[in-house]
Amino acid sequence: MGKDLLTATLASRAVVAVVGEEWRAFIQGLVTQDVETLGPGDILFAALLSPQGRLLFDLFLVGTEEGCLIDCATTHRGLLVDRLSLYRLRAKVRIEPSAPSVEALWGSNAASEGWLRDPRTADLGFRGYGGGAPVNAERVDESRYDRHRLSLGVPGSADWANDKTYPIEANFDLLGGIDFHKGCFVGQEITSRMKRRGAIKSRMAPIVFEGPAPPQGSELLAGGLRVGEALSGFDGMAMALLRLDRLEAGSRVLADGRSWAPRLPVWMDSRLSIDA
Repeated sequence: MGKDLLTATLASRAVVAVVGEEWRAFIQGLVTQDVETLGPGDILFAALLSPQGRLLFDLFLVGTEEGCLIDCATTHRGLLVDRLSLYRLRAKVRIEPSAPSVEALWGSNAASEGWLRDPRTADLGFRGYGGGAPVNAERVDESRYDRHRLSLGVPGSADWANDKTYPIEANFDLLGGIDFHKGCFVGQEITSRMKRRGAIKSRMAPIVFEGPAPPQGSELLAGGLRVGEALSGFDGMAMALLRLDRLEAGSRVLADGRSWAPRLPVWMDSRLSIDA
């Protein structure tokens, strides 16, 4: 029997530090979250978008005494530093890679001093930066955490590995990643318009099936209609980008002929529920 408390180093995540007297105003004008009250030890889930409102970087913003740490995808850290530097102009800030590793802690009684509750949904557990895990936690590899995240229906960076996804399609609005009441941010106009009009045809949600996960980008069919595509996954379950308005079209099959079914997470708005 494994321990009830698990921890993993998230090698797929890395840290950028933004410090300086104008760090708050600088970040405030860029990201989808309101950082005006972000204090030391606080954490927010956010995104940095393209001017066209597409998702470029998913971020966790962690308040420090000097500014903030930005938890981002490791493969995108250099690109994020470059993008922030492009926007910096004359702002009195420093933007530089930072050393702390990104850690996850989840399971029974997961609260621990120095760890920050994941702001997307409490069931995900906690995130930590460079600190040690509780002695009673079992250390596992990152794939175990990814399975945990997927089981809760929360998409990750591997599900939007391009600049074509809108943040609302990736459920940033439902997971607390967008503040629609703050001032301007890059891509705000299109993001706000999508929310106001309710014209959200596609969202990310898990699907279940038998056997190995289909290749990323595989077509999902329902009643002969294309209703979406498979994203990252494991045996038996994958994230998918789904056309919610087409799911009732009939029997659902993967591109290779296997049947599949949606499994919407409980944190999703009840109006999105689908009887699978």
